[in-house]
Amino acid sequence: MQQRKIRIGTRDSQLAVWQAVKVQQLLEQHGYASELVYIKAEGDIDLKTPLYEIGVQGIFTRALDIALLNNDIDIAVHSMKDVPTMMAKGIVQAAVLERASYGDILVPGPAFAANRANTACTIATSSIRRKAQWLNRYPDDCIDNLRGNVNTRLRKVAESTWHGAIFAAAGLERLGLRPENAVSLDWMLPAPAQGAIIVVCRDEDEYCREACNNFNDAGTALCAAIERDFLRALMGGCATPISALATLADGKVLFRGNVLSTDGKELLETELTVPEHDAQDMGANAAQELLTRGARALLQKPMAD
Repeated sequence: MQQRKIRIGTRDSQLAVWQAVKVQQLLEQHGYASELVYIKAEGDIDLKTPLYEIGVQGIFTRALDIALLNNDIDIAVHSMKDVPTMMAKGIVQAAVLERASYGDILVPGPAFAANRANTACTIATSSIRRKAQWLNRYPDDCIDNLRGNVNTRLRKVAESTWHGAIFAAAGLERLGLRPENAVSLDWMLPAPAQGAIIVVCRDEDEYCREACNNFNDAGTALCAAIERDFLRALMGGCATPISALATLADGKVLFRGNVLSTDGKELLETELTVPEHDAQDMGANAAQELLTRGARALLQKPMAD
């Protein structure tokens, strides 16, 4: 019987293609043939409107979901932070790759000031989470919108009057584009599942589920699930400043999460440590703690300008 060729759906951005090729290489290592299928996503068409203003769940994944359900592709590869916490009916997680860098970095712009104490800065990002955390730490700064693929955003920073722009470390590092003068923002909690790559397929497709299970990283899958449970329990999305990070070490899971007002003035945070075998409800429990402390009212405040 002839081997089935797995059709890998991907957006056509450089980073998305890198991720899809990575999955293709992993499939090949385990004896599976595959081909890439390029699909344009809504989030790649409107490159001006801030993501939090678009307010659409799955803006980078919906087109691939449709292609998957229409049997135009067999699997889809996503940055896991872009995937809604409730996936479309009929679509399931097939694998989570080992996580790369989960942090954020500041790429300095032409106006970068080494001595922050003497000047307010203008920082660029389209992420409401990054905006809120930055303003919480630097309340006198201004935030400008920055959209586009990785190369476009780097070019805009270089040509701007900004002091810098915030990027996910993983994306720049995967493409070999992290500038030498980039500054790690170790104090900034990432988006849930940031730095993780997820592969999804149709629920009934046992062939693809078995193929992808060969490179599923259980530790990353657990940590990402905890972070996404936290986000789901808070009913958050791209328009809510919710951050979460779960890390696994010595048989224990450390979880840190926070919720901010969009202007960064108010912050609720939590930290938990539990044994790995008891971590399944960790994200939901952390969210419930913040809800009892007023997270719902904070998240429902009007969007800051």
